Amino acid sequence: MKNGKHGTDGAADYFNLFQKQSGAAVTVAGLLVKVIDDYASPESVHEHMERAHELENRSDEYCHQVYKRLARDFMTPIERDDIIDMTRELDDLIDRIEDVVLCFYMYDVQAMHAEARAFARLVKKSCKALDRAMGEFRNFKKSKEFKRLIIDVNTYEEEADRLFREVNRALYGDSGEEGKNLLVWSQIFGRMEQCCDACEHVADTMRGILLKNA
Repeated sequence: MKNGKHGTDGAADYFNLFQKQSGAAVTVAGLLVKVIDDYASPESVHEHMERAHELENRSDEYCHQVYKRLARDFMTPIERDDIIDMTRELDDLIDRIEDVVLCFYMYDVQAMHAEARAFARLVKKSCKALDRAMGEFRNFKKSKEFKRLIIDVNTYEEEADRLFREVNRALYGDSGEEGKNLLVWSQIFGRMEQCCDACEHVADTMRGILLKNA
């Protein structure tokens, strides 16, 4: 549905809230990179855990604002179901990145795995590409960059799939990790890969909206 009783300003509110969520995802992904780069012990993650939780709570508030607008707006700039899917998927992305940050404390990780840095940076790249795409989303019919940015998100997800396969092969290989470390790093790398999947889910939703409104 096109702009309704709140006009173009009402439409902007939805896109602004989406952009705030994608921006929060970039911030928490940057926090994940910092946790890994500066890692000393499980206890050293405490401050970062609190910050990640603040960002997750902020994302929840953005979701609530979207739902409040939907409850009172008769017409919306895009389909209501698409708005709901978008805000839920963005919130899920932030939840998943926060979850990775928590894992280092919960699993009592004593030493950082070398490949964790590369994976965390890939998560951040995915989030930054998604955030740039979200910046073009309000003008998705006219933007020349929107489609390319969506492809960037898909490309990073494919890179994450490849990296996940390689790190798991190394983990389970003859010279890989054993016992607890094997289980811990298999879980952590799996959750990082899911963060990139979550970015792609949002990008796919945006692509679907573009196709429906072409």
